[in-house]
Amino acid sequence: MSEKKVTPTIATDNANAPRRDFLKTSSALLGGAALMGMLPMGIRSAAWAAGSDAPEKKDIKIGFIPLTDCASVVMAGELGLYKKYGLNVEVSKEASWAAIRDKLTNGELDAAHVLYGLIYGVQTGIGGTQKDMAVLMNLNNNGQAITLSDQLKAKGVNDGASLKKLIASDKRDYIFAHTFPTGTHAMWLYYWLAAHDIDPIKDVKSITVPPPQMVANMRVGNMDGYCVGEPWNARAIYDKIGYTATTSQDIWPDHPEKVLGTTLEFTQKYPNTARAMLMAVMEASKYIDALANRSSVAKIIATKSYVNAPEDVIEGRFMGDYDNGMGKAWKDKNYMKFYNDGKVGFPYLSDGMWFLTQHKRWGLTDKEVDYLAVAKKVNQIELYKQAASQVKIAVPKEAMRTSKLMDGTVWDGKDAKKYAGSFKIKA
Repeated sequence: MSEKKVTPTIATDNANAPRRDFLKTSSALLGGAALMGMLPMGIRSAAWAAGSDAPEKKDIKIGFIPLTDCASVVMAGELGLYKKYGLNVEVSKEASWAAIRDKLTNGELDAAHVLYGLIYGVQTGIGGTQKDMAVLMNLNNNGQAITLSDQLKAKGVNDGASLKKLIASDKRDYIFAHTFPTGTHAMWLYYWLAAHDIDPIKDVKSITVPPPQMVANMRVGNMDGYCVGEPWNARAIYDKIGYTATTSQDIWPDHPEKVLGTTLEFTQKYPNTARAMLMAVMEASKYIDALANRSSVAKIIATKSYVNAPEDVIEGRFMGDYDNGMGKAWKDKNYMKFYNDGKVGFPYLSDGMWFLTQHKRWGLTDKEVDYLAVAKKVNQIELYKQAASQVKIAVPKEAMRTSKLMDGTVWDGKDAKKYAGSFKIKA
């Protein structure tokens, strides 16, 4: 699946801005301060590659999993944006998050659409694979969900509270699936269960299933519920085998989700290439977030080359139109966002740190880490800022943000160790 162009016009302010504009800006910034050795580190690092912004590696391979939120990585190719920034990109459809992990760490993939928590799990060596990793940008907020089987609905389960009652009264093995042990879906599932006084480690069993296989496994009765990205929640309703118990944005509004991830080694060896990828995906994200473009994007990503799902199954929730399969329909203001006036992409340190706290909470690691130091190493804020300045995307003043989750818990990254140990239900 190599890059190809499509008809849509890119509605971005900088669609024709040449990359050399940065060099002019850098030259103006340098001046006498550089000669005196007094130039701030951020500005010095911005004058990249000895005066050249050309990608060091032009032929690159970016992996993705067939999910709606692969859209910006895919559309950067479809819209010709990788070529615009001097890259020849193959987007590679992968079978599972484990395959993404392995191919990123062994160099078969240069970068990937990847679970935020997976990157941090590899960074800290959870599961036996350790490598220094890098988050270039956040690809999307929101747009995941927890689906329960129609068999549970028949027993009166319509939310977390009723699920708790059933588990307490009807004793058997309840099986829930997520997509990767350290990934976002596992963390949303565990958080939601625990918020309803269901211990995700002791009270139910968890299994790992690749996203496109969720619906098939539920159809044959292999699970009671699962957490996954779209369109595989909407598809369960479409196929009349499941319903949406909650969305991930109800767990954490505007939560971090997939990232553009790579290895730290790649960013150090090919910084210009990393910036070029960032700029292309940033522009694609802005294009996708215009609702007028979403129908055409849904049509493209629905094809067999990408998500391989009915177009209308993708388009509904992609446009913010939700139906939970239990008679409730609504317009969700917190639907899947890729740009949101430039707010989505910034790799907040606190976002990365949150996944570390949950890995600790659920016993995925027994290590005590320096949460902030790990996040500063992984999240490539300087690279992001440099790319954002080129495509005229504003960046926040602070690298931490404050969020309130479904149980009223506030996360701001200020005392990560205390936060990780503060939960009533934990491993």
